[in-house]
Amino acid sequence: MSDNLDHLSFSELVARVRACTLCAEVLPEGPRPVVQLSESARILVVGQAPGRKVHQTGLPFNDPSGDRLRGWMGIDRDTFYNEKELAILPMGFCYPGTGKSGDLPPRPECADTWREALLARLPNIELTLLIGQYAQAWHLPDGSKKVTANVEQWRHYWPQQLPMPHPSPRNNLWLRRNPWFEKDVIPALQGRVRRLLATA
Repeated sequence: MSDNLDHLSFSELVARVRACTLCAEVLPEGPRPVVQLSESARILVVGQAPGRKVHQTGLPFNDPSGDRLRGWMGIDRDTFYNEKELAILPMGFCYPGTGKSGDLPPRPECADTWREALLARLPNIELTLLIGQYAQAWHLPDGSKKVTANVEQWRHYWPQQLPMPHPSPRNNLWLRRNPWFEKDVIPALQGRVRRLLATA
C-alpha cells in the first residue's frame, strides 16, 4: 500500500496512521495507534505493540518497560519523549490484547500497510533499537533467529542497528542469565545515544 501513500505529506501520512481503524473488529479495546514521529529524529525505537497502560494513556513506553529502556539508553523522560530527536514506531501500533503468556503478537496489518512508507520519511535515523523478536524479524536480514542469538551478534549490526531483548520485567530471568548484555552492550548504547543527542 506504500505506493499509494507517496503523494501524502509527512503530516498527512502521520494523521492517516493515527486515524487508522484497519483492525477495529479484532482489537479488544478498539484502535488507538500510538506512535511518535518526526522527520528530524535521529534515533528510532522499534518495539512490539503498546500494552494496556500505553493504550490507556496514549504515551509510548509509559510503563515499567519504558523506565528500564530509558535507563538502558541513559536518558530521562523529557529526552525520550522529544519527537524531534527520537522516533517510536512499534511493529503494531495498537494494543492487541492479552493471551495466556502476556500480550498477543502485534497485528500484521500495521507493517503491511504503513511501515515502508513511514520509514522512508525518516531520513535522519542513525540508530535503530530493535526490541524483541518481531522487530528483529522484520528489520534484520537474518532476524528470524531467536532474540538471544540476534542480541549476541549485536556487533554485526552496530552502530546503525541494535537488536535488544524486551525491557519488560518478564525478562528479568533472561537478564540474569545474560549479564554480558548490561555489562557490554548498555555502555556502548549509552555512549552512542549521548553522542547523537550532543550533535543534534
